[in-house]
Amino acid sequence: MTEIFTGSFTQQEPIPQEGIEAAIAVLNHGRLHRYNVAEGEFSEAALLEQEFAAQTGAKYCVAVASGGYALACSLRAVGVQPGETVLTNAFTLAPVPGAIASIGAKPEFVGVTDELVIDLDDLEAKLGHAEVLMLSHMRGHLCDMNRLMQMCDAADVTVIEDCAHTMGAHWRGVPSGRQGAIGCYSMQTYKHVNSGEGGFLITDDEEIAARAIILSGSYMLYERHLAAPGPEVFERVKYTTPNVSGRMDNLRAAILRPQLRDLETQVKRWNERYDVVEQGLSETPGLKLVKRHPNARPVGSSIQFLLLDWSPKAVNAVISRCAARGVELKWFGGAEPAGFTSRYDSWRYTEAERMPASDRILTGIVDMRLPLTFSLDDCALIARIIRAEVGAVWQQHSV
Repeated sequence: MTEIFTGSFTQQEPIPQEGIEAAIAVLNHGRLHRYNVAEGEFSEAALLEQEFAAQTGAKYCVAVASGGYALACSLRAVGVQPGETVLTNAFTLAPVPGAIASIGAKPEFVGVTDELVIDLDDLEAKLGHAEVLMLSHMRGHLCDMNRLMQMCDAADVTVIEDCAHTMGAHWRGVPSGRQGAIGCYSMQTYKHVNSGEGGFLITDDEEIAARAIILSGSYMLYERHLAAPGPEVFERVKYTTPNVSGRMDNLRAAILRPQLRDLETQVKRWNERYDVVEQGLSETPGLKLVKRHPNARPVGSSIQFLLLDWSPKAVNAVISRCAARGVELKWFGGAEPAGFTSRYDSWRYTEAERMPASDRILTGIVDMRLPLTFSLDDCALIARIIRAEVGAVWQQHSV
């Protein structure tokens, strides 16, 4: 009998009861705006920032409306001007080049390897083209951060880390986002904590932090932050930093605080699921698994594999056959953007040179979410289905 998977690839776990109760308390008192506080009270947003700064070991943290806003805010905070070039990954999601374009800057794309990380040799060749690298840890894959930071420091290139897929991940025991000047995170529903939308940026640089807080829409209420520099730093930047409002509100902050406290447990659960799927797909003919760097502790909230040098017809056959058995796969190699999948040649608001070696990789990437609503048995079943359907198409493809 043919096995069918009946679960949902978009169903998240419920918000923890502690978060629900905290949200109800905010709704009952009605002070949703982060700067609307009672006498002697610290807002949920300020407490959230303080807790995430402590969790990551950062001096400063700013909670904002989305991960994409955190990226654009970071670019402004480090002084990127319209018309300037910002380096970023060819393999990323649209909000990353979108953040660069949103401030009038120009993305220049750096290649991807078969480990789905930024190509450090290509980066080295392009470091002289820009003063900022927006490094996307796309789908949780961490490159050799020691080599990358040595190269960027030597070239005086500021690194902004997009950690939308690496909240809770580590590089050599250090939280992802702590190598660059700024780490940016997302709390959108399909990330590692869920408030629907939301973002963080963390930094140890006091002027970057002060600019980011003013940019986010603090007016002159920055003393109501708990993970912020002193007032003398704001005095240096307050007249030259625009308000580009994108604040976190207290309702979302209340939902997030208990989730962050439980993040390490959730990371272990994701990695258990990833390991089951990875083991089930190992040595599948025609399918290449993605090698993780030994110095990285990732978060396996999704899994990718490569169907390298397969024809579009054959890849689409795998996608369709798996879908018929309840397994939802996304393909980054499609000629047209679909859902969240798109490539650097899809973003026609910027000019991009072709990168044949990277195109080969991008054309082969197949992506799948691993929500925590899946059991380990679900993951084993999903792997069996993918393995069977890849094998069936591979046999036809090879003839």
